[in-house]
Amino acid sequence: IRMGPIEMMMSLDFSSPDLLEQIEDLSDIKLDDLPYGVIAMSKDGIVVAYNKTEAQSAGLSPARVVGRHFFTSVAPCTNNYMIAHRFENEDVIDSVIDYVFTLRMAPTPVELRMLKQPSVERMFLI
Repeated sequence: IRMGPIEMMMSLDFSSPDLLEQIEDLSDIKLDDLPYGVIAMSKDGIVVAYNKTEAQSAGLSPARVVGRHFFTSVAPCTNNYMIAHRFENEDVIDSVIDYVFTLRMAPTPVELRMLKQPSVERMFLI
């Protein structure tokens, strides 16, 4: 069965087991349609895509984020063993963690999904 755009977006559930493969193929415009924040990074931590939902939640425009190192320049509160260290040192990640963002905002509890595979060009913080 071939899915249309609306059905495809609905199947990109945050907890979908194949979310990494599905999201990797999406254009920046399609990433903007997702109901959750998406930060796509190169394997060296440079932000290459930052969707509209994340921009609204964090209060940072894509222009201020794309092209910058996520863990040191955009969100240094993630430059720790729970997040940055794992992305730097693990080849395969599909993990959901509870976290609290504190930079540029009141402490904000979130559920983060970290996705990384050697066969996929980008890694994701969702």
